Amino acid sequence: MTLPNFGFLTAGDIRFGRGAAQDAAGAVLGYGRNVLLVVGGNADRSTWLRTALGQAGAGVTLFSCRSEPDVALIEQGVAAARAAKAQVVVALGGGAVIDAGKAIAALVPATRPLVDHLEVVGQGLPLDHAPLPFVALPTTAGTGAEVTKNAVIGVPTAGRKVSLRDNRMLADLAIIDPALTDDAPCLVTLASGLDAITQVIEPYICRKANPLTDALCRDAIPRGLVALKALMQGETPNARDEMAWVSLCGGLALANAGLGAVHGLAGPIGGLTGAPHGAVCGRLLPFVLQRNAQGATGELATRLAEIRGWIAQAFECAPDEATQALADWSARSGLPGLAEMGVHSGDYATLAEAALAASSMKGNPVELSQADLIAVLEQAA
Repeated sequence: MTLPNFGFLTAGDIRFGRGAAQDAAGAVLGYGRNVLLVVGGNADRSTWLRTALGQAGAGVTLFSCRSEPDVALIEQGVAAARAAKAQVVVALGGGAVIDAGKAIAALVPATRPLVDHLEVVGQGLPLDHAPLPFVALPTTAGTGAEVTKNAVIGVPTAGRKVSLRDNRMLADLAIIDPALTDDAPCLVTLASGLDAITQVIEPYICRKANPLTDALCRDAIPRGLVALKALMQGETPNARDEMAWVSLCGGLALANAGLGAVHGLAGPIGGLTGAPHGAVCGRLLPFVLQRNAQGATGELATRLAEIRGWIAQAFECAPDEATQALADWSARSGLPGLAEMGVHSGDYATLAEAALAASSMKGNPVELSQADLIAVLEQAA
């Protein structure tokens, strides 16, 4: 077998393991003493890090990301960072918080408007200046945003979520401490976990898969399925550790291979409804796998069969029942259908058309038509 040519980009420094966050403050100060700390809606969850940074001699400005980031929130964050003369941006939170921090760090030195850099709705221009140093500490195991080179931003005027993307947006330091994810609410764990699993499945079957991303995904897919199932039955540190690893693998893989139709549809759906990204991905995944299998031959058919086998093993069913078993288990565990998330049949054609233009769709392993995508939406309703 001839190996393909490929490249692999990731964060400058990745620190993984339970307890890794204990040394975060000292590591942050290696990038600057004026810190913009981006957190979620509950600022109390960041007290430990704010205290540690202050004791280490940092000046900390807090910026709250209370929902998935949109253009207005990012512009507010950039203004706050400039006013504080921030030297480094730190994001402590889930994927939305990390994307917000990543975008703010990217745009503080920029001279062009944000929209000029956005894909699909803007010009998709590269950054005109290097970003501020950026440090990411995820508190959910799902998006892998700590090691990706894009930030997903809502554009309400366009009814879309699109990416701000530049290789230089990769974090200077990513600290993945599974202890930060302990005791996350069940539905957050479910949605983020299904997102993580989607993000090791789609790169495994996408058009630009390579030997390094394959190695990550082959290891992570079965581990993620088993760990997520365990977490729906009860809290265990080992399962949290496993899901944090799977999420990291997904971020590494998608940043260097690509995604597919699940994420192609998820962007427009999120822009339309504001539904949680992970929940949308988790609901779409089984039905996109089914649709891709209809056109699969050769190596793709082999890989899809592997995936069905891993799902079947985790959920104790026959391989030809695997994708439906995943959909049924997710629903029993509390994952809503698309209709409950605010997607209606009258939206299907518009969402499918928008998905076909999404950057993620370019990685899907088979060509799917608007009719194919509408059929997926009908199944996932």
